[in-house]
Amino acid sequence: MTMNDSGISVVIPTYRREEVLLQTIGHVLQLQPPPAEIIVVDQTEEHAVSTAAALKALSTEGKIRLISLSKPSITHAMNVGLLEAKEDVVLFLDDDVVPDKALAAAHLNAHAEGCNIIAGRVLQPGDEPAADDYSGVFRFCSNQRRFVDEFVGCNFSVKRKTTLALGGFDENFVHVAYRYEAEFADRALSSGEKILFEPAAGIHHLKVSGGGTRSFGDHLRTVRPSHSVGEYYYLMRSGRAAHRLAKMAVRPLRAVRTRHHLHNPWWIPLTLAAELLGLIWAVVLFLKGPKYIIPAGGTK
Repeated sequence: MTMNDSGISVVIPTYRREEVLLQTIGHVLQLQPPPAEIIVVDQTEEHAVSTAAALKALSTEGKIRLISLSKPSITHAMNVGLLEAKEDVVLFLDDDVVPDKALAAAHLNAHAEGCNIIAGRVLQPGDEPAADDYSGVFRFCSNQRRFVDEFVGCNFSVKRKTTLALGGFDENFVHVAYRYEAEFADRALSSGEKILFEPAAGIHHLKVSGGGTRSFGDHLRTVRPSHSVGEYYYLMRSGRAAHRLAKMAVRPLRAVRTRHHLHNPWWIPLTLAAELLGLIWAVVLFLKGPKYIIPAGGTK
């Protein structure tokens, strides 16, 4: 079943991206069929003059809906896009991707089969479409359609009503929002939903070095807890108590058992400090409880 161009809203959260954002929007505008709307949720403090002018022109011409937020938060930006979307199928894309021309159609066709959450194929730099390897390990560059337990946040789609009923995305996943996908997937699966991996819905993820989540630093070379806080918060929110405590206990050791730390041992105490700060921050967030959105007339 093929749905027409009125069936999907594309949401692109963006932060400190310039030319690559404009390129991504250009690619999305060329999708066949085109999406009903493109919502750009911009959290950049101040763009380059040329980027700001281009975004204003795209908005004035009605090619995008531009929403500006003053404080960067991936999950909040996604929730804003979800609430603003006019269509019941909402496709979330990163701001540094090159989509296959049939991306929107493939997502819509998969939803037409009755699944409310679709994970699209993601080719990271250097990836090629491939079958699962001999060990059975699934990767999101796979060409095998199947049900999965998670998705990659740079290319997935949801039914809007279903996602609102689940509370949207937990805004306690801060900075790089590490593991927010896993938490949302756990919540969805626990409610009886399924996640279908659709390899026909593909993108190339450019992983541009500047802007986006990379604004918060490389997790191997920073004392900021921007990555570790998400992992600890997720572990506190998921699984059996003994299981998550065991994982939390070994995480600091795993964080420093890397090739980078082997060759640069002076980073070990700094990484352990980031882990401790992340754990403390996660405890504070956990004690506050999850921060979901509340749809109009609904409840958490």
